Order: sequence, then C-alpha cells, then structure tokens
Amino acid sequence: MPSAGFANRRAPKLVALIAMLIAFVAQLVGALLPVVPLFIAASVVNLGLDLYLQHKQPGLLSLLGKIRLDITVRQLIRDMLILVGLLHIQGINPLKEQAPLTIGLLVFYVAHFACQAAAVMVRRTRTLPFLTRNIDASALRLTQAPPRLLARQTGRRLLRFSVPTTLGMMVTAITRDALWGGIGLVIALVLAIGGTVYLATWLLPKKRAVNEQRALEWLDNWLAEYRPTVGMYFSGGTTSAYQANMWLSTLAELDGQPIIVLRERFMVQKIDATDIPIVCIPKVANLMRLEHSALKVLLHPANSGKTSQILRIPSIKHAFINHGESDKLSSCNPYAKAYDEVWVAGPAARDRYQLADIGVEDKDVVEVGRPQLAPIKAYEGAPKGEYTTVLYAPTWEGWDGNPGNTSVILAGENIVRELLADPKVRLVYKPHPMTGSVDPRAGAANARIQAMITEANAQRSGARPGPEAAAELEARAADLAALTTSGFRRSADELERMLVQSAPEEGRAAAVAAATAAWEQAYWASFPEWEHLIITTSRPAIFACFNQADVLISDVSSVVSDYLSSEKPYAVANTSGMTEDEFRTNFPTVRAATILTPEADGVAGLLETVRNPELDTLVQARTELKEHLLGPSDPPSLARFNAAALELYAAAEERRIRMEARLAGVPGQRDEGTEANEAQEAAEEMELDPAESTDPVRPATEPAEAAEAADAAEQGEQPTDGSEARASV
Repeated sequence: MPSAGFANRRAPKLVALIAMLIAFVAQLVGALLPVVPLFIAASVVNLGLDLYLQHKQPGLLSLLGKIRLDITVRQLIRDMLILVGLLHIQGINPLKEQAPLTIGLLVFYVAHFACQAAAVMVRRTRTLPFLTRNIDASALRLTQAPPRLLARQTGRRLLRFSVPTTLGMMVTAITRDALWGGIGLVIALVLAIGGTVYLATWLLPKKRAVNEQRALEWLDNWLAEYRPTVGMYFSGGTTSAYQANMWLSTLAELDGQPIIVLRERFMVQKIDATDIPIVCIPKVANLMRLEHSALKVLLHPANSGKTSQILRIPSIKHAFINHGESDKLSSCNPYAKAYDEVWVAGPAARDRYQLADIGVEDKDVVEVGRPQLAPIKAYEGAPKGEYTTVLYAPTWEGWDGNPGNTSVILAGENIVRELLADPKVRLVYKPHPMTGSVDPRAGAANARIQAMITEANAQRSGARPGPEAAAELEARAADLAALTTSGFRRSADELERMLVQSAPEEGRAAAVAAATAAWEQAYWASFPEWEHLIITTSRPAIFACFNQADVLISDVSSVVSDYLSSEKPYAVANTSGMTEDEFRTNFPTVRAATILTPEADGVAGLLETVRNPELDTLVQARTELKEHLLGPSDPPSLARFNAAALELYAAAEERRIRMEARLAGVPGQRDEGTEANEAQEAAEEMELDPAESTDPVRPATEPAEAAEAADAAEQGEQPTDGSEARASV
C-alpha cells in the first residue's frame, strides 16, 4: 500500500516531465523541417506547460533545477528554437526581418537579468539582522514590499514577460510578417524595463530600511527601554511550533517583562496570537547582545542544536521546562544537565531524572506543575449521554524503532475493531501528526484504522444536526480566522510583516482564546452524537478532545500525564513485550491505568467500569498518581511556576552582584567566559574551525542569500550565486 501511494504521487511528475520532453522535441523538429503547424503548436504548448508547472508541480521544477535545467535555461532553449524555426520558414528575410528580432530578444534578456540584479539588491536591503513582532519598529523605516513577481518570483516573471514575445513570433511564423514579432518584443521589453525601474525605486532612501549597524543599535536601545526580565527561548523546525505555543499563556501571566526569543525567521509567524514581544535573532553574534540587556531568565520548552549558543551567556539563568512529560527516555535527555535548573510537573519526573542517572542533580530539579492543564475539565462520573465517548490518541513510532512506542502497528486495529463492535461507543480517533513519518507500517496501519472508522460510520444512521449547526460552525470559523490570520498581502515580505505586526493588539490573545472556545463548541455540535470522528488537524486540540471523552486509550506518552489531571479512567496499550507487572513497574504513568494487550484484551472491561463507576477500582489510584505526576493542587501550578521564575531571577541578580564586585578595580576585565567564547562564536559565524576563525573569509550564512535560495526553491530553480550551499540556513 505505501508503494502504491508513492507511485501515485510520482506519476503526475513523470507524465509532466515526459510531456515537456516531447514538447521540446516537437518544437525542434517543427523548427528544422520546418513544419509550421507543429512548430507553432509545440512552442505554445511548451511555454504553457511551464507556466502550468510553476503553479501545480513545483517539485518537478525543483528536480529540473538540480540538473541545471532551470527556468532560465528552458526559456533560452525555447526562444533559440523559435529563432531557428523562423530562419527556416520561407518568406522571412534573415537579415532585414529576423536580425532585428534576434537583437530585440537579446535586449529583453539583458533587461531580465538587470531586473534580477535589482531584485537581489532589494532583497538584501530588506533583510534585517533580526525580526520582531508586537514591537513598534517604525524607526527602522519599514515599508511595504515590492510586487512579489518582480522581487522574488524570477521564474514566473521571465515566463509571463515572455508570453508576448512567443505569441508575436508565432503570428510572424503564420503571416511571415516580422512586425508581429516586433510588437511582442516591444511589449515584453516595456514590461521588463518598466519592472526593473519600478523595482529599483525600493533602493531609494524613502523605501530603503536602515542598515545593519543602525538596526542593531535600535535593538540595543529597545532592549534597554523595555528591560525584559524573563523570556522563552525557542528554536526548531516548521512542525515544532506547538512546543512553544503551549507555554504562551503561562509566560504572559508571569511577573516582570516577558519576551520571546526565536532563531528561525519562519518561526515568527508560527507563534500563536500573543501580546508578548517577539524577537528573532538568527546570528549567534547578534544573539550575544542579550548579555548586556536586563534579561535574566530564559525558559526552554525544547532542546535544539542552537540552544548551546544562548547557554554561553553567563548573565542569564536557564531553565528547561520541556513540552511534555512521559516515562520515555526522551523525557530525561542528558542535554538537560546543561541548564541551570530543570522544571518538572511533580515528584514522578524528579524521580525519573535520578533513576536515569544522566548528571542532573536533584537540587537543580524544581517542581512547578503544569499550568497549561487548567482548561481540562474534572471527572464527573458515568457518561451522561446515550453513547460512551472513547478517545483513542496513540503516539507516533519514534526514532528508535522500539515496538512499545506506539500501539498503532501492533494493537491499533484490534483496539478500534473492539470499540466499533460496541453499538454504544462513539470513537474519537486522534493520531499523533508524525505517525508514519519513520516507520511505513505505522502509516499503513493508521490508514487502515481510518478506513475502518469510515466504514463503521456508513453503517450507522440517526438524526443529524440541522443546517443551523453547520452555519454556526462556519461563522465561528470565520471569526477565528479573522483573529488568527494577519491579513498579509501575497507580496508581503519579512519587513512588511514587521510593519503590520509592529504593535501588539491589547487583548487579542484573550479574544483568540474566546473565539477558539466558541469554535470548538460549534465543532462538536455540528456532528451527531453517534458519529465516530477522525481528527488529524491541529484543531480541535488534544485538550478539547479530553473534555469530550469519557475515557482515554493511549500509549506511554505525555498525553497520559496531561489527561490524568481530569482523573477520568484511562487505558494504555502494552506493546512492549513486557508482562503487565513489568509494564506497571517500569512506567509509573500507567500504574492507575487499565492495561490493554496487543489483541485488545481488556477493552470490554474498561467500557464496563466507565459506564458503572462503582466497578471502578482505580479511582483512588488515579487521584494519588495525579499528585505524583503533576504535584499538589495547592498552591496552584501557575503560582508555583511564577515563584520559580522569580527565584531564578534573584539567583541571576546575585551572580551579577558577585561578578561586579569581583571584577571591580581590575582594568580591562570583562565577565568571565566572554573572551573565551569570542573565537568560537566567530568560527560558527564563518562556519570555520575555531583555529581558522581569524581569516577574513566571507560569512557563509547571509540571510539575504538564504532567502534568495528559498525563493528559488519555491519556483523550482537552482540559485546561481552559490547560495544553494546556504539554503538550509
């Protein structure tokens, strides 16, 4: 099944590639023989196919770019074949008629490359050494971006501006009158030259942002004025933003001046609605400017390669807060010992770190609870409706191939089959978004499970909500979209987004939370209570699913710990190969759970206890395990979290005072570690060995060139200035 899906995905690309090859061959044959109808048809189809692929098959164009058959080369070949065809068509004078067309075409390409040069210069001037959000950055002379077609879409610009030329040449081939080709060339030249002149206006002082030095001076001044005290540091891939987003509401409630520090430019727009100032600083050399700010505490929801760079700043205390806790070894990563403190939910995580023996000292572990769990509703007893809602939320297969990571492969279909066999069960299936990303068997099992649920729904019937429910959901979705989308123009670039988001909208985060709650209520109301649901989108979120469920079935993951805050019944699938006793001993989060075998033994008994709470023998165990995993309810988790932040801030201040006293009266001395790090920082900026960091080599991570490479990749092109080596920056 996976191989069939792979073939289905590759088939359109293969067909398109063959069609383009045939068009080139047909154009060549039609030009040389000459066969005018074939020549004209092939020329038009060839250009039209390339225009189509720009929008529908960018992956194919990327492959062509890798073999240096990018858009510029393809268009040059097409135009060359057109000139060859006109040369072979009788009735067209090569000297009097075709020569001017050839010269005009050359001038068009000169204009095209001039426009491309202007685009590169504009992009460089519009690439600041940092990005901001929720900060008034008007002093940086931010302006709207130039048209996307001119500034960033090189391939589409060349193709679209070539349309008049190609059409004019084809009319010339039919009429033998070079005037039509000349008209097409004049139109193309006006577009190319006019576009270049218009684009160049962004290089004038009124439209040009400040230079790097002045921008960094502005950043220093803003930091000195805002005086951030506590922040969240985050670096990650495109799908990892949820790890930071789950902490936004908690960070906003802390005492002091909060800030969010990011490293990847794309991540600025991945962060959910918040009033907290956001600063993205890609280069480590610029990141070090935080050392001279008032920032004293940084919270880290995830580990990344770039975390080590910020850890060098001795004036800041760092706490690892993680993005979820489970009994998996990944929750006790040895990287944690690099932080000043490790903040955990409760005693269970403290014990876990000591048992893991990875170098994290017990004195550095601080129990703060899980403030994000406040929206989860508490257990209210037996299901109140006709149906028992079962949430099956398995985790993904992980990187290590451990069969106990996910139940999807060995037990998923058996569990779902048992649940679907009960006429009074409503199943909500929410698999981890990365299911199948490592092990194809997990992806295949996930697909079969969804097919089983779809088939089961087809066999059920009953009353459905009226059209007003769908209308309500649509209205709530529109309200939420109006709050969560920033309304950027298609041509908007980083600077324009900074301009649009330069000031926080007071209360916007609260409004988004209210709109999300209204959407979730409308979402659940739009389905009949008997219908099974498959949820593979980010919304509704897992906490919203918790509140709909009467019971959870999952794996050993942080989902179990979070769900346990409700004290509702839950079950965990044991696909590890251990006995039940060994399973409970090795994984504390399952000690108050019903254990399911790979054959789904135990599902029937689980449902019976959910419907009849008097049969539930694990009530007290869940209460005790909740406190062991998440800590006490009093004082509230947010209060403990805030107190931990204040204590860590005080520790940073004490260190600052000690260092100032120690260095007082010692001329030329700087804070310890600063000079020792300079060579390493410079080497990383230059991507060199530290021993070679004194060589005056051009930095290999220019943000403008990285953006240029990304734009080229979007169009299926290969960068022509060597930036392909830096495209991943």
